[in-house]
Amino acid sequence: MKTRCLLVTVFAALLAGCATEQSGDNVLSRQEKKEGWVLLFDGSTTRGWHGYNKKEMLPGWIVEDGVLVGLGKGGDIGGDIVTDDMYDNFELALEWKIAEGGNSGIFYHVVEGEQYSAPYQTGPEYQLIDDVGFPGDLEEWQQAGADYAMHPANDEKVLKPVGEWNTARIVFDHGHVEHWLNGRKIVEFEAWTDDWKAKVAAGKWKDYPDYGLAENGSIGLQDHGSHVYFKNIKIKRLD
Repeated sequence: MKTRCLLVTVFAALLAGCATEQSGDNVLSRQEKKEGWVLLFDGSTTRGWHGYNKKEMLPGWIVEDGVLVGLGKGGDIGGDIVTDDMYDNFELALEWKIAEGGNSGIFYHVVEGEQYSAPYQTGPEYQLIDDVGFPGDLEEWQQAGADYAMHPANDEKVLKPVGEWNTARIVFDHGHVEHWLNGRKIVEFEAWTDDWKAKVAAGKWKDYPDYGLAENGSIGLQDHGSHVYFKNIKIKRLD
């Protein structure tokens, strides 16, 4: 009888273990899957990504201990990467950290083609940078979390020190855009309005006629010459 009870207990424990939801980095919960989230990084490969304007992935990006690492090599080794799939209205979430003095970014609605040499010519950028240790003065529109060269972060912004993970979210919903950093909404604007067009015409993007106009495109990660780290990259399409 004791043996039978022991076997039943062990069997029940095994069943409970199988039923336990998988947890950890680079996995989705049952609820997230139900809500329509999908992973853009599986934690072990670079599947689903390629070099900008290239067919293959770049050797300057590696996977290390469940983290997607940009080595900041530039040139033929490094460079910006983009997703194979394209997205129009979406919510993107991820975790990131950057090397001391480092600079990078997250692009969306990126368009590829021979007429373009970099994602920033078409895709707006959520800026990633070491605000404190960057070797040079930064304008507010150049600082972490900003809609680069367009909309600076507000006073709700809290950036964690270099070496610590930050969470970022980008929401693009039929032209309504939100940037979130560490659980706080720090940027909010409407794309393609008269005000938006005026900012483009008066600023850095005036010489890039296709900047921010695409309603559908790839998600991109920037190689700006420094180490940058990503994990838990996931996206949900919005109606």
